[in-house]
Amino acid sequence: MSVKREAPMKTISQQLTQYASYHRDRRNIATHFVGIPLIVVAVAALLSRPALVVAGVTLSPAVLAIVGSVIFYLRMELRFALVMAALMGLAGFAAAHMAAMSTGAWLTSSITMFVVGWAFQFVGHFFEGKKPAFVDDIAGFLVGPLFVVAELGFALGLRKELHDEIVRGAGPTRARTERTAAAA
Repeated sequence: MSVKREAPMKTISQQLTQYASYHRDRRNIATHFVGIPLIVVAVAALLSRPALVVAGVTLSPAVLAIVGSVIFYLRMELRFALVMAALMGLAGFAAAHMAAMSTGAWLTSSITMFVVGWAFQFVGHFFEGKKPAFVDDIAGFLVGPLFVVAELGFALGLRKELHDEIVRGAGPTRARTERTAAAA
């Protein structure tokens, strides 16, 4: 009788390095600062209906998704998980307000944010000349928001050791890819 063992979860460095390898063009990274937050809030808003109030607490699929994502981040690192929990909480708060709108307004705003967010993503990946990371690893859907937060932290001079480790694994960022340089 064989015992199936679960593969160990990737570290924060491994997750961010893998994700970063799809995101070395600075324009692509910049589009993610707009696209990913729009997508996160839109998905949370779309998952905020239906909602069930239990003992004064509103529960919805969005709450379950947010809690699940925070658990994912907690399994990697406490510091980033705390920041992600705060940001996911803000997204959930905004989503709950959107879900409280009329059905037409809720759907229109949520779907518009989702489509615009993905448009930013695809423009960025056009610049990059690579497919989005989630195509090869579904965890990319959760690592994407973490990547944006990490990149912001790196830009502020935080977590230099993690930044250096990611650059060693994924390579430095560049102003434009070889593909767009050749077309210029």
